[in-house]
Amino acid sequence: MGKCKLITDLIRDFWGVIVGGLAAIVWLVRLEARGISNAAEVRRLWAQRREDMEAQREQREEANKMLTEIRSDVKDLLRGIGK
Repeated sequence: MGKCKLITDLIRDFWGVIVGGLAAIVWLVRLEARGISNAAEVRRLWAQRREDMEAQREQREEANKMLTEIRSDVKDLLRGIGK
């Protein structure tokens, strides 16, 4: 009976520390989960950025082709006027 009373006394004396410790553990687990989800979001954003940059590069190439064609047409027209 003396051992049980000792445990009960310890719990009664240190319940605030015990609850605080448990709360800290729960907070750390939630913090870790948030860190993991943030890391996944960062990876997703980098992949999206890569895709966006590739799409912009393709659009620039298309615009450059169009401008080259227009420049060629203008040169042909100017040559025709000069004759």
